[in-house]
Amino acid sequence: MTPDPVDRFSEDRPISRKTLLKAALVATAVPLFAGTGVALARDAGSSGRPLAPTPDCDDGDGPTHDQIEGPYFKPDSPLRTSLVSAGTPGVRLTVSGYVFGRACEPLPGVLLDFWQADTNGAYDMSGFAFRGHQFTDAAGAFTLSTVVPGLYPGRTRHIHVKAQAPGSAVLTTQLYFPDEPRNSTDTLFDPALLMNVRSVGAAKEGTFDFVLDVAQDPTDPTDPTDPPTEPGGGWAAGTLYSAGDRVTYGGGAYRCLQAHTALTGWEPPNVPALWERG
Repeated sequence: MTPDPVDRFSEDRPISRKTLLKAALVATAVPLFAGTGVALARDAGSSGRPLAPTPDCDDGDGPTHDQIEGPYFKPDSPLRTSLVSAGTPGVRLTVSGYVFGRACEPLPGVLLDFWQADTNGAYDMSGFAFRGHQFTDAAGAFTLSTVVPGLYPGRTRHIHVKAQAPGSAVLTTQLYFPDEPRNSTDTLFDPALLMNVRSVGAAKEGTFDFVLDVAQDPTDPTDPTDPPTEPGGGWAAGTLYSAGDRVTYGGGAYRCLQAHTALTGWEPPNVPALWERG
């Protein structure tokens, strides 16, 4: 029997913010497990040192690892957390995790855009099969329902993703599967991007935590999570916008690129993934 969570802590042992966060996450529907032992960012902040950002795609100009977008990305993916239906072929896969900033605080409202090959290793370039975007919830969590992607020449199994916190740069990266024979021959493979993966019956469950290069000092005026200092004009938080909708903000005109419900911090100038000037 699992002991009561209170029994895990003695009165003379300080309870860190990270410990409390982990205890809260255990009570959620998002699974936590060790899988093959790949480290998760949610377990890496107990030292109090800032976390390293997840490697992003910077074309080799910066100090982090390259993960290219590849030739199969398409904008304007549907807003959805499941890429499968009852009749979709392939081994079912659930990928879940959290998005943190550099201070190991969860980031809500992060845009995550996923795309991948189907079970046969093919990408849908005429439609949006195995493509979809979502936003992290108030706890910084996400869950994706899909299938294990198939193999195609030159690549190991992988899932593409773009991540963008409100007002921050876009991270483009890929997620990999442990114990894949092609991991050793794929020149793009990066072990830092391995998911934890385990079998659950005939299905698979994977976890991965993103750490974005986002400041989380509440007094930092550049922190995109700080409240806006300018009135919204025609744009308003809480409004459901559709692709093509037009608004004004700060004297400028903007066109919506992807359907979403607006939140404070997602003002059009701050989120180029959602709004285009003009």
